[in-house]
Amino acid sequence: MTVRGIRWIIDGMDIFLHILWNNVLPLSVIISLGAFLHRIFNLDIKTLSKLNFYLFSPAIMFELLYETSISLQVFGQVMLFFVLFMLAQYVLLEVVVRMRRYDGGKRAAMRNSVLFYNSANYGIPINQLAFSGNAYTLSVQILIMMLQSLIPNTYGIYSVNAHKANWREIRKVILSMPVIYVIPVAFLLHGLRVPLPEFVNISVGYLSNAFIGTALFTLGVQLGSMTSIINRKLAVDVGIASALRLLAGPLLAWGVVLVMGLDGLMASALIVSSAVPTSLSSVLLAVEFDNEKEFASQTVLISTVLSIVTVTAVIYLLRV
Repeated sequence: MTVRGIRWIIDGMDIFLHILWNNVLPLSVIISLGAFLHRIFNLDIKTLSKLNFYLFSPAIMFELLYETSISLQVFGQVMLFFVLFMLAQYVLLEVVVRMRRYDGGKRAAMRNSVLFYNSANYGIPINQLAFSGNAYTLSVQILIMMLQSLIPNTYGIYSVNAHKANWREIRKVILSMPVIYVIPVAFLLHGLRVPLPEFVNISVGYLSNAFIGTALFTLGVQLGSMTSIINRKLAVDVGIASALRLLAGPLLAWGVVLVMGLDGLMASALIVSSAVPTSLSSVLLAVEFDNEKEFASQTVLISTVLSIVTVTAVIYLLRV
């Protein structure tokens, strides 16, 4: 084996251990605390879910968009990539959903588990790791996070309710989601360079900092309410969802990047952003609207654990 080959192996192990130590283990601690405390106190998961949707998630989205400078060129490229990437994922998902003959609720849960990925508390640290804190690639990741926050609060709500509610009721729920108003307000204030009063800035920071911990704790509470962490009846479907998210996701992203003619840091940042595990949003939606909660929770858990290997491989192959 050449010196270069040995160096690649060492670099791969460094990335693997970094993801395990700085991403997966911290997440696991908070998830475990949620499961443990739920077993003792029987916590109200609906209240936790509402805190995430209506308070903490809008706060972190506002803070990141208000404080980050993003050029129009980057915005346009990321938007086009995201539309093409989501369409590609959706087409692949439709093939799988029809082959597996899922019913309405399971169909929505499968789509959400693949289309919604953890671009915030997992994606941002991975971006910082892979690109050594590069401000340009971070702006790309923040835009992906914005879109990944908007889609669950619109399409995600529609998908989990479409089989059991009419459009008027679904629209009412969607329009009640604060994040769809927070995004344009944050862009407007940033663009006009409107300074926030210090007390508002501090308050938003407190709420923003609470998002990741509360979302992970909510996942733990949901897992703690289950009779077993791994349900054998759901194992195949969880495996399919995880494979579509962790393997098909970056491959489709690579294809979209080639079609768009992107290269360099932009291309690498978009591919890395697509390689992360299933988002906590899929669990929050499942809990909030009572739709396939066990499947959603197990997919987040399993895909997060498996991502230690798959994300490492993606970063390694990109040679970033």
